[in-house]
Amino acid sequence: MAKSSPSVATASRTAVRGGIATRGHRDLPEEAPVALSFGGTTQAVMMATPEDLYDFGVGFALSEAIVRSADDIVSLEVIGADQGFDVQMQLADEVQSAFSARRRRMAGPVGCGLCGIESIEEALRTLPDREEVALFFSAEDVREAVRSLSTHQRLRAETGAVHAAGFYVPGLGMACVREDVGRHNALDKLIGAMACAGHKAADGAIVITSRVSVDMVQKAVIAGTGLLIAVSAPTALAVRTAEASGLTLVGIARGADFEIFTRPDRIGQGVQSDVA
Repeated sequence: MAKSSPSVATASRTAVRGGIATRGHRDLPEEAPVALSFGGTTQAVMMATPEDLYDFGVGFALSEAIVRSADDIVSLEVIGADQGFDVQMQLADEVQSAFSARRRRMAGPVGCGLCGIESIEEALRTLPDREEVALFFSAEDVREAVRSLSTHQRLRAETGAVHAAGFYVPGLGMACVREDVGRHNALDKLIGAMACAGHKAADGAIVITSRVSVDMVQKAVIAGTGLLIAVSAPTALAVRTAEASGLTLVGIARGADFEIFTRPDRIGQGVQSDVA
């Protein structure tokens, strides 16, 4: 298997279409184990696309509430290993102390998407209070945000096999996009990239290519956006969490159509119909 870039490899394959078999090659996305370490201690190991790992580290630290600001990360270094990568972060002293105390309370290993969680209560965490987000999207803004995300997906165009998350600002367009084999990873990378670039999440919408689970809503709320747009549907718990957090949640956004699940006052809806 040949590598065309750190994130893409070319594999031999036989394609069967219309009853005809053709030998050839296909570009596939790479994935590698990526350790996320704080103060020399590994917090999580994710299977991830091996690019934008600096953004991944910052975004993971923010979205998992390990830090409150990117400024709490004193240093970040991506170390290559034989089988993967270690994103090593050093935190400000008081932040590291609080994080170390949190780790000592942990009862055991955790699953993908809920890192460093030791109880049901933490998995269904109460999200921080925040100021009301003054944001309004027209129906055309929603459609353009989804369309623009699609046009910025370089890895998907090459491989057809990755998720993406983007930050869209009305009038300015798609400000930032990150891709990964994992939907949580793509969102964390985006959150990190936004923080490093100084983008204010309240100014626009986060757009994702995946379904919306509760942890995706939690990450979006912590990032500070007022609007999360997804091309797939949300879970019922994701809708309840978005409602409680004041997040506008738009799902099943495909072509000219979309569905608004919470806080519809932020979205221009066009002609109203009484038919359900």
